Amino acid sequence: MKKGKCCDLETCLMCRLVLKEWKLTIDSHRKNFIAKKGEQIFKEGDPVAGVYFVYKGNVKVHKHWGDKELIVRFANDGKIFGHRGLGTYSSVYPISATALEETTLCFIDLEFFMATLKVNHDFAFNLMLFYADELQESEKKMRNLALMSVKNRLAVALLQLKDQFGLTEAGNLNIELSKQDLAAFTGATYETVFRMTTELVNENLIALSGKQIAIINEEKLRFLTQES
Repeated sequence: MKKGKCCDLETCLMCRLVLKEWKLTIDSHRKNFIAKKGEQIFKEGDPVAGVYFVYKGNVKVHKHWGDKELIVRFANDGKIFGHRGLGTYSSVYPISATALEETTLCFIDLEFFMATLKVNHDFAFNLMLFYADELQESEKKMRNLALMSVKNRLAVALLQLKDQFGLTEAGNLNIELSKQDLAAFTGATYETVFRMTTELVNENLIALSGKQIAIINEEKLRFLTQES
């Protein structure tokens, strides 16, 4: 990772919500890195050192799921990751994090992050709400893995990507994923997701161009997410 201060103390969840006076303290404690595409930032089982915020770029948060990989979520501009390692019952990260593109990161060590929570109540409150939302999403994902077909889960995954990353001017999802990563986010094998993607193309619900994915019929795609 390349080092050097490069964030604006305005973009991330923490900097947006802390007291203005606390930003000077953050500036003296933060450590900025630039992770290359494909670089692993930390891996499942590593000792918890602190939390990370994305200034610019995209990170996949993933974990082992049997003999496969499951992508839990993506962290793009302003988002936090590494927080799943916080708590009193474990001192290791239960997930891994890997840069999907060149990504500018801000690292906050554990001791200073805990001090920030104690001093900045608005940030602590909003982080609690974030945890609650993330827990609900995790529970939905586990339910979908148990009850939904792969085709329906793929529809859910594509709509989640649209909601988080938006669309390009050409109408494509504003994120390029390998088919392996799309399968890991869907929670299925590459081969099965490939077949289901082809079905969605043949049904004129989506269109593909290399790694570019365009949603053609969002209404029908959302209808698939309601089936179990």
